[in-house]
Amino acid sequence: MGKKKEVKELVRVFVKGGIISPGDFLKVLIVAEKLGAEYIHFGSRQDILLPVKEQDQVSLEQTFQSIRTEYEINTFNYQNISSSYVSQDILPSKAWLVSHIYHYVLDSFDYRPQLRINVVDSSQSLVPLFTGQINFVASNQENFWYVYLRFRNIEETPWQMPLLVYTEDLVKVAQTVEKHYLDGSVDNYQDLFRHVSETTQMNTQPVTEDLVLPETHFPYYEGMNRLRDDKNWLGLYWRSNEYRISTLQAIMKRCIDTEVGKVSLTPWKSFIIKGISDKDLIGWEKLMGKFGMNLRHSALELNWHLPALDREALELKFYLVRELDKQDISTYGLTFTIKTSDDITLFTSIVIEKHTISPETTTYNILYSKNFNANEIEYRTYAADVPKSVLTSLIVELSQMYFDNLDDSSPESHKVKQINDQISDRVYQCSHCLTLYDPTYGDPKANILSGTLFGDLHKDYCCPTCGADKSAFALLR
Repeated sequence: MGKKKEVKELVRVFVKGGIISPGDFLKVLIVAEKLGAEYIHFGSRQDILLPVKEQDQVSLEQTFQSIRTEYEINTFNYQNISSSYVSQDILPSKAWLVSHIYHYVLDSFDYRPQLRINVVDSSQSLVPLFTGQINFVASNQENFWYVYLRFRNIEETPWQMPLLVYTEDLVKVAQTVEKHYLDGSVDNYQDLFRHVSETTQMNTQPVTEDLVLPETHFPYYEGMNRLRDDKNWLGLYWRSNEYRISTLQAIMKRCIDTEVGKVSLTPWKSFIIKGISDKDLIGWEKLMGKFGMNLRHSALELNWHLPALDREALELKFYLVRELDKQDISTYGLTFTIKTSDDITLFTSIVIEKHTISPETTTYNILYSKNFNANEIEYRTYAADVPKSVLTSLIVELSQMYFDNLDDSSPESHKVKQINDQISDRVYQCSHCLTLYDPTYGDPKANILSGTLFGDLHKDYCCPTCGADKSAFALLR
């Protein structure tokens, strides 16, 4: 068998907001196949990466013009706009932030941004809020958004503008911030805000309430799931982030044939198909079976964010998943990142950070986010400069810490209270002299307070009448 050609070019396709029609996706796949690709990758910003063997600028230009989609080859001059549209209808959301609002906002960006921009709903927990440099986060006030800026050279913590901005004006704010930041005229958030306020006509409202971050609990985003009425959604994930073009083509054709209008990419290098009718479920099941697709990976396998095309990080993930699986421990709700370089924006609960001491010696730092909520941004060191061999045990410890800290202080149900009341009312009787022990009254002479259950009495407790041991008492009622 001949040696495979090496990849010569990496084409990055900007899927604005992570939303693409099956027809447009199919066109991308056909072009990728013509250029010698056998598979594609998904990027962390809901974009598509095509590792092609030959560059055909004409084919690329014609295809992407026809679907009104931007692309780059081997460069990173521009950024894809990330959005939480993928979580719409399948996770909690703001009542006013419906699909057409997402589309309006994304369509209004008629230029190619050089900064990372997020358009996100703070109610959902699938798409991170602050991985952009400009982050528009939906508020409780209809059609108004918080604006958070986050530039590493200024400050790592996101900075909140003191005004909410109206939906129609988001693109103006983004363009103004980008212009003044990129020309180097400002180096602090206050000056950026001043430029926006002075040069941009926009509809704003004062910030009257703090942003409430979504809960730390991370959703399971794979498999066939109920959507509403007779509709379903399907989440698909490949552990290697190498999606075979032939398989994806069959999936997109199935979407077209069953009138599924949109496919949504996630930041977790997976994708979700919404709107599958009940009548079409058997056909989808057959398609999944034909290509041998596993639809039920464990949460331990799914909840990892790795740098795209980073083989070292992928191999370390495989190792840790295997070792953690042997421990038979739950990591449900937690998310993980492997950081092999500084060129990655963190958005998970736990981070395994590579630390190269010398060419021969590599150690790791383990970090965890405040309250295990990745949107808190603040990371704390749990262990530093540890060898690979102890990573598993440290992750197990952190997982246990996470579950120990979960708030389970829910009020006692009426039924449980009845059972507890029945138990607390049980009366015991001495089998020798028939003296009763009633927890309602206790035993004041023996300094036993009222409400003390018989089972809580010390083993040396004696009958106050005849002195019989505690073991002489039997349940009366």
